[in-house]
Amino acid sequence: MATEFEVHGIEPIPDAERTATLLDFLRVEWGGANSLATAVLGAFPVIFGLSFYQGLAAIVLGVTVGALILAPMAIFGPLTGTNNAVSSSAHFGVVGRIVGSFLSLLTAIAFYSISVWSSGDAAVGAARRLFGWTTDDRAFATAYGLFALAVLGVSIYGFRLMLLVNKVAVVSASLLFVLGLWAFRHDFDPTFAGSGFAWGSAPFWPAFVSATLVVLANPISFGAFLGDWSRYLPRSTPTGRLMAVSVLAQLLTLLPFFFGLATTCIIARRAPDFLLQADYTGGLISIAPAGFSVPLLALATLSGMSTGTTSLYGTGLDFSSVFPRLTRAQATALIGAAAIVLIFVGRFVFNVVDAITTFVSLIVVTTTPWMVVMIVGFFIRRGHYLPEAMQVFNRGQEGGPYWFRGGWNGQGMGAWLISAAVALTTVNMPGHFVGWLGHLAGDVDVSLLAALVLPALLYPLFLVLWPEPRGVYGPRGPRLVRVSEQPLSPVRPRT
Repeated sequence: MATEFEVHGIEPIPDAERTATLLDFLRVEWGGANSLATAVLGAFPVIFGLSFYQGLAAIVLGVTVGALILAPMAIFGPLTGTNNAVSSSAHFGVVGRIVGSFLSLLTAIAFYSISVWSSGDAAVGAARRLFGWTTDDRAFATAYGLFALAVLGVSIYGFRLMLLVNKVAVVSASLLFVLGLWAFRHDFDPTFAGSGFAWGSAPFWPAFVSATLVVLANPISFGAFLGDWSRYLPRSTPTGRLMAVSVLAQLLTLLPFFFGLATTCIIARRAPDFLLQADYTGGLISIAPAGFSVPLLALATLSGMSTGTTSLYGTGLDFSSVFPRLTRAQATALIGAAAIVLIFVGRFVFNVVDAITTFVSLIVVTTTPWMVVMIVGFFIRRGHYLPEAMQVFNRGQEGGPYWFRGGWNGQGMGAWLISAAVALTTVNMPGHFVGWLGHLAGDVDVSLLAALVLPALLYPLFLVLWPEPRGVYGPRGPRLVRVSEQPLSPVRPRT
């Protein structure tokens, strides 16, 4: 099956071809974050000045909260047979669902870039120690290009090959992370104090919240992608078990997060210049025992492929729906080529750490409200969806239950826009990005709170004030909100 080129785009997957299992889903989601790119994010608590134990608390909190927020996003794929961006048509409209596609693009560029940067840097550093190769910009550019093209090739080929890559990578990378922790065991000191922030002190909270948000961005980044993989699960897949598997997949990523945190504590003691430059991969190479060079090269290769493919595959799938004339493979190639250009510009022109922190801030404040609207919408709709009505836009049609007004659902769009805008203004990551309301709670970042609470309140309120047509609900009707008797417009060719 892995050798079969995937022909499916965003049309519903036929029931006969939904042969993936919960274990397959676990491997892909887990593999997408079981990488050096995640270890890079695990370095940020120390970069922000936290001690080892404070950083560990931020990581556990960020992963756990993020996993719980993310889990319901897995259930749309089996219900609709398509990806989450197209499924969002039910709440944003068949045209408004392009919001999900652009959010996935933002996320994919961020994590595809982090994956290529971290894997390329580690591969070059390991090759220098093993073979004495030079480490100038040409060497790094070559490594980035090779990783980027390999990831692009797997993503174009399709789901089954990506699944095979993750089956191999997820186990191998985990063993290599454990081996790495063993290799660094004598240098690791859990009493590392960071900048010496006392628990609960005034300078502690901004650093702790900022570190937690960087970590939390990792599970949140999967929000637009879970349907890419869960659409291959049978329609009868139990919802509770599917969400539990999604949570488990994210909790398993605590291993690379812990590896990143522990090794950064060592780097901060032995190679502080790398910490000042926030060059985690360079610091890791500088402190790595000679015997870890080969495992590090293997880890760079495996983890780069697993994280990169899960990011890029979903974005190509999304954009084949935004531009229906493009096949999934063509859209993936186009987006991949553009992302490769941005990878080189971001690495050689801009500050990588500033780019990462800015991207993760945008991911949290824009993707979280979008996810909340979908989750609240699922509850209000009692899980009732009309998959065929979601395909109107890419089939060159208009009308149907999810056409609303010109293809846009003002209630869902309004709740998302207001919530994302307010959350963006309350971001407070000192030295990186501070919104104009960033000091609303002193120096503590409250953007996640805004991103969670506002859409959960606004979307039901808008549905009460401006009821949706009865036709979008199932026989039992909605929960909590009223309905309109407005007739649905018929499906017709787009004019």
